[in-house]
Amino acid sequence: MTAETPVEHLTEDAARAELARLAHQIAQADAAYHLHDAPEISDAAYDALKRRNAEIEARFPALIRPDSPSARVGAAPAEGFAKVRHERRMLSLENAFEPAEIAEFDARIRRYLGLGDDAPLIYTAEPKIDGLSLSLRYEGGRLVQAATRGDGETGENVTANARTLSDIPARIEGAPDILEVRGEVYMAHADFEALNTRQAEAGQKTFANPRNAAAGSLRQLDPAITASRPLRFFAYGWGALSAPLADTQKGAIDRLEKFGFPVNPWTALCDGPDALLAQYAAIEQRRATLGYDIDGVVYKVDDLALQDRLGFRSTTPRWAIAHKFPAELAWTRLERIEIQVGRTGALSPVARLMPVTVGGVVVSNATLHNEDYIAGRDSRGMAIRDGKDFREGDWVQVYRAGDVIPKLADVDLSKRPPDAAPYAFPAICPECGSDAIREESDSVRRCTGGLICPAQAVERLKHFVSRNAFDIEGLGAKQVEMFYRDEVLPIREPADIFTLEARDRANIPKLKNRDGWGEKSATNLFAAIQARRTIPLHRLIFALGIRHVGEVNADLLARNYLTWQAFEAAMTNATVGGGAEWEQLLSIDGVGQVLASSLVTAFHQPAERASIDRLVAHLSVEPAQPRGQVDSPVAGKTVVFTGTLERMTRAEAKARAEALGAKVAGSVSKKTDLVVAGPGAGSKAKQAADLGIETIDEEAWLQLIGGA
Repeated sequence: MTAETPVEHLTEDAARAELARLAHQIAQADAAYHLHDAPEISDAAYDALKRRNAEIEARFPALIRPDSPSARVGAAPAEGFAKVRHERRMLSLENAFEPAEIAEFDARIRRYLGLGDDAPLIYTAEPKIDGLSLSLRYEGGRLVQAATRGDGETGENVTANARTLSDIPARIEGAPDILEVRGEVYMAHADFEALNTRQAEAGQKTFANPRNAAAGSLRQLDPAITASRPLRFFAYGWGALSAPLADTQKGAIDRLEKFGFPVNPWTALCDGPDALLAQYAAIEQRRATLGYDIDGVVYKVDDLALQDRLGFRSTTPRWAIAHKFPAELAWTRLERIEIQVGRTGALSPVARLMPVTVGGVVVSNATLHNEDYIAGRDSRGMAIRDGKDFREGDWVQVYRAGDVIPKLADVDLSKRPPDAAPYAFPAICPECGSDAIREESDSVRRCTGGLICPAQAVERLKHFVSRNAFDIEGLGAKQVEMFYRDEVLPIREPADIFTLEARDRANIPKLKNRDGWGEKSATNLFAAIQARRTIPLHRLIFALGIRHVGEVNADLLARNYLTWQAFEAAMTNATVGGGAEWEQLLSIDGVGQVLASSLVTAFHQPAERASIDRLVAHLSVEPAQPRGQVDSPVAGKTVVFTGTLERMTRAEAKARAEALGAKVAGSVSKKTDLVVAGPGAGSKAKQAADLGIETIDEEAWLQLIGGA
């Protein structure tokens, strides 16, 4: 029995609170998994978190957070290894859990490609190995570099360690001059048990599971330790190539096998969703006998020409999906309920649990969503869907599959302590003492303290210095909290960061003389701050922490306005609901009313605007570069598609235009350079004619970009 509110039943405010909790949990899981090789939750639990986050964002695109997990791949590389920038990004995969999602995956691909239901479409299906992703670069048939995935763009150089794996050939014959082989490093069950036995006998640390053991063994600074560990490798794909391997996914994998790379013997060709599900069932039935951990089955479009047409989203390919296996549940005690205050002032209840192992991972915390969920009734006293009246001391069921994980799915009333009282949700912010109120129809209670609430101010500062924002080395969450509460060198807003060194010089007590600091660490911090005085436009926009402006939207805005001066002027001159600047903002494909209102409102709030102005006075903001080719005939032009396209789908046309450096707008304005009109074009074509904007048909568009 589950207790999670289905996505389709979420209100906007409930969705906002849910996304906040998900972003926090996923960020913690990323650091534990990718940096420390010690995941706090299982892969199934992590994938379920990402899945629910994506579903909520799809239903509420205006609520996408600045720190949205959907815009991230992996985590930044660790400090102990040299960094390697991947020539082609190593992306993650979209996940699915139900058969209906596989049918929708197939239907979505057919819609994108314009294929009928009866058109042949072959896929490959292969076990999803639970290990560590690795990219092997060969030049002239010789292994020259091995790198972990890292954050998808930059990984760790583990070449010396990879050379110790017997499954990875040092030389290959007959391959393209440049070949990046991608696959998974893993540890077999029997080898894992033997390793843990040796570790225990030697009085050394044992590993929680084979994935941890494989990742920790490959990422040893001493290659001799890696060589002593029984690591294995499966090849499943490729990155950079100087020449194609084959015309199909299966053909390319077969060729990798001929080069000497192990490939999974359970990789099969499947014609359509029914065949994919049959292969999934066959692999799942044999899962326990494979001898190594898998957590699902990966499906890929077999035709590589179709893969090229389908292309990529920001973090996942459109032509592949991972069909994950279900996870488990367990019972434990709800020891206490605690309240956390987020950056937007939302009071989020968290269940502190007696630690319990669920699906191979120790769980000690779970979400409780909001006060109605805890009470089992809404503010009118009406029972809510899946409400359970959770109380401190209750024996509760923790569920780690499907929707959001971990969560409380049920309560055993027969074990409820006689003195257990209903939980009294606080009406006062535990951080600043301000009133915490619920607006009508809002399921979330929020602190009214605003800038005086340290939780909100601190969380905004943490966001500002986060990895995908200003990424100031030496100024992490712990340091932000310290400086915020400091009386001598306080940091209360972002601009304070850039006056820190000058204020330190003017003070008699120096930062270098404080506990936990020294001359070198203080000097390094000041140097890191100085280095961030020059910042790319998209990072600055993201770092401001404006509601609904995540990394993807920040990049979208930067590529449309190109300079801070243009962006700032547009937001300053815009008026919510009307005017040229407002219409221009809304014309950006991907910007809706809620996002636009949030942006304009932020720039018209006196206190927030003053804080932004104080910050920018310390910065040199680098202009953005238009996405795609800069030498194509449509680079830098704003293009609007209208009517029915007959040679390609609308999604394919948009992706192609952006790849050529064009901006695709959703509406026609004076800033539109070109309108591509197909049959059935209506008001947009007429508006273009009235404004004197060049309008061409689909055939002319294809001729225009044909050589690009």
